[in-house]
Amino acid sequence: MGNTLKMDKIKVLNRLFKAGWKDRKINRATGIDRRTISKYRIKWKDEKRSKPVVDDRNDHKSDYTKEVKYLNQNAPLDGGHKCPPGEVVYFEVPTDLLSDQGQTSKSKVYIFDKQITKKLEGGQHARSIYQDLYLEEDYRGSYDSVKRYVRKLKNKHPKLYARIETPAGEEAQVDFGQGAPTLKNGRYLRPWLFSITLSNSRKSHEQVVWSQDVETFIHCHEDAFSFFGGVPKIIKIDNLKSGVLKAHLYEPELNPNYQSFSEHYGFVILPCRVRTPEHKGKVESGIKYVQNNALKGKRFESLDQQNAFLRHWNRTWATTRIHGTTKRQVGKMFKEEQPKLQSLPEKPFSFFSIGTRKVSSGDSHIEVKGAYYPVPPKYMGRKVGVHYNSKWVKILYNGKTIQWLSTIQKGRFHPDKSCLPANKAMDRNAWQNHLLKRCQVTGESVKTWADLAIVERGLPAYRSIQGVLTLKSKYSAKLLNMACTLAVERQAFSYKLIRHYLEELSLKDQVQTRLELTQESEIIRSPKMYAQLFEKEVQS
Repeated sequence: MGNTLKMDKIKVLNRLFKAGWKDRKINRATGIDRRTISKYRIKWKDEKRSKPVVDDRNDHKSDYTKEVKYLNQNAPLDGGHKCPPGEVVYFEVPTDLLSDQGQTSKSKVYIFDKQITKKLEGGQHARSIYQDLYLEEDYRGSYDSVKRYVRKLKNKHPKLYARIETPAGEEAQVDFGQGAPTLKNGRYLRPWLFSITLSNSRKSHEQVVWSQDVETFIHCHEDAFSFFGGVPKIIKIDNLKSGVLKAHLYEPELNPNYQSFSEHYGFVILPCRVRTPEHKGKVESGIKYVQNNALKGKRFESLDQQNAFLRHWNRTWATTRIHGTTKRQVGKMFKEEQPKLQSLPEKPFSFFSIGTRKVSSGDSHIEVKGAYYPVPPKYMGRKVGVHYNSKWVKILYNGKTIQWLSTIQKGRFHPDKSCLPANKAMDRNAWQNHLLKRCQVTGESVKTWADLAIVERGLPAYRSIQGVLTLKSKYSAKLLNMACTLAVERQAFSYKLIRHYLEELSLKDQVQTRLELTQESEIIRSPKMYAQLFEKEVQS
């Protein structure tokens, strides 16, 4: 039969079976068909059951070593004979079969051990190392060989991690996992499983949500703090966008909403390094515990149903268990930790939306939800950040608050214009009152004329009043009051007439000033001298 093997090959197969080799591995090493190998494996097992196992390895150690030293199927004998003697086998068996004899096989990648070790220390992974070896070292082996060798090196030199124990009330860790399938729009989908774990007592809070947006993220924190009855000093989080807009080892850019929330509740946000789940291992293992213990194999008809189940499970099993690391009951440890948590704030956090606006170059206002809010004029034409909700609008420039106002109705301008110059911050009524106050300061006659002008002409009179007040820059207040007195007498309530009266009064004043006689001068004789001259003339 074509698939009947010679005795020497059968012996080798039996030894490979005894060494624990699989059919696929024997096929690759010897070239024997896998169906043939399977047939002889069955025979070997039957023989093994029928008689005791005899290890003849020691008896034929020298012959065995010869057999497996160079085994290459179809290789001719040194003498050129076509048919080899029965005691010699000419197909190759990998040398790891001789592990019991103290011999070990070496990977083809072994010669590149130094290069691979250096690249591993530099943070490269197996695929990257394989590519570098192919280009730099002319390696033409398989990627699987490199992968297996890298795995062995990692097992030889495992990475050491420091175990950090935190004081009570100091820290909590937050992360998301996947919850149990839940019915949504006629389909069973997996929601997000939010979990927060107190690092000291391992007391946890879990709830499922459909979204990881920042508003949901904050609401989950609020529910957890309410459940704990306090707030830890530090929250360790992953680099999800709801908490961290831009990950950075030294200066991560936090989400403004989450940062404001942390300031409101009094905790510090501590983002973990990217791709280092071991830095928040307590919550990572806690999520696995919830998934495998509470939710495994379960389905729910709604989020509320799953959250109710999680609350009951937490209270019944998670809190009463003896923790594997602390060797104490979680509930008892939490009773010791709870008083050391920070107290909850008196007022709830006001969630807000975030946006960017450009300050108008015309009136120094920005538009938020259809309403208009003033901004100091020095920011005209610049882009500013906006945080807003249904109660207030906060305007920021380079992270600094420059305006904080209450919200107003759509289509209105905010009445608080204290950031604008006085002449640009008035409505019509304020402007009219401002004009009348200036008239009062200028003089009673001016104020009287202004009041009568308003009664006589109505709203247009305010423009005439404004024009009359500008005449103060050219004429004195005394002349202006005189002109207004004359105008009241003549019932003249026109800016042009007031200006005409001022020109006449000014001209008369100048003439009177020039005609005014001087009583004493060097060229003027005194009356006494004139009297003496008069007496002399009479006597003569």
